[in-house]
Amino acid sequence: MSGFAFVLIFSVSKLRCYPHKFINMRQRLEYALVWLTVKGVGALPRPLARAVGIVLGRMVYLLHFRLRRVGLKNLAMAMPEKSRREHARILRGVFTSLGRQLAEVCLFPRYTRENVGKVVVYDGFENFERALARGKGVLFLTGHLGGWELSSFAHSLHGYPLHIVIRPLDNIYLDQFIRHYRTMHGNATVDKDDFVRGLLSAMRAGQTVGILMDTNMTPPQGVFVDFFGIPACTASGMARIALRTDAAVVPGFTMWDPALRKYRLRFDPAVTLIRTGNDDADVVANTALFTKIIEEYVRRYPDQWLWVHRRWKTRPEGEKALY
Repeated sequence: MSGFAFVLIFSVSKLRCYPHKFINMRQRLEYALVWLTVKGVGALPRPLARAVGIVLGRMVYLLHFRLRRVGLKNLAMAMPEKSRREHARILRGVFTSLGRQLAEVCLFPRYTRENVGKVVVYDGFENFERALARGKGVLFLTGHLGGWELSSFAHSLHGYPLHIVIRPLDNIYLDQFIRHYRTMHGNATVDKDDFVRGLLSAMRAGQTVGILMDTNMTPPQGVFVDFFGIPACTASGMARIALRTDAAVVPGFTMWDPALRKYRLRFDPAVTLIRTGNDDADVVANTALFTKIIEEYVRRYPDQWLWVHRRWKTRPEGEKALY
């Protein structure tokens, strides 16, 4: 935001004449700000880096009114049984969680297979091993919960690289920078535009793919299923691929454990798919099943989920907007 403001003041008189140059300069300044932040935090001792990350997260909470408004709106809809004070407490925790994860991402270049156990420990690894041994590929069912960026990173450090389905960032410089951090140890990215072909190829090769399927979608890529009792347009690609390839769907979440002072990378047993013979109905039923698993984790760790995302933005035909 500060980079944009600087460019706006400096170039406002030339904006109409050089729109492409303006956009490019803005992207470069945004990239420079992020690069300095990441490298600066990454140079600090880990306890201090984490403290700085948490402070930055809490500053965003205090300064970003729109995100607070969306977060409180979501919490009021999803958890009406809780008080507004409880909603605010949960939301503050979300920004603490985001700040903590930011620090760990900044420290990625310093982590190795030998020392990553100080940050992330496995829980239920045997569930992943069994799924992988089937040889039909593994689809990690996950969401923007806890330290999701650490999931694929730590797993790749232990010798299990995976494909990550992502949406390219609008800023091309930041996109390249973040991709570099995500793929340091063998991970590969799959753009959402190449979603189906990328996943089918990975499943045929018996590989592993991580999919964050807790964001708002639009038809036809998404179908409406309940999330906290509210119809939410949800990506149906995982269900379609799993039903078509018989790949194992393994819930995998990386949660902060305050008692352990580490993240737990938890793998649950592979999900038993619903198969009735009606392809369209099975896609919806399995998408609902996957979403229910994510909801259960969010209910257990409400202060570690990304409540500031407009999860229920797309509405069924005829329903009014919620935001």
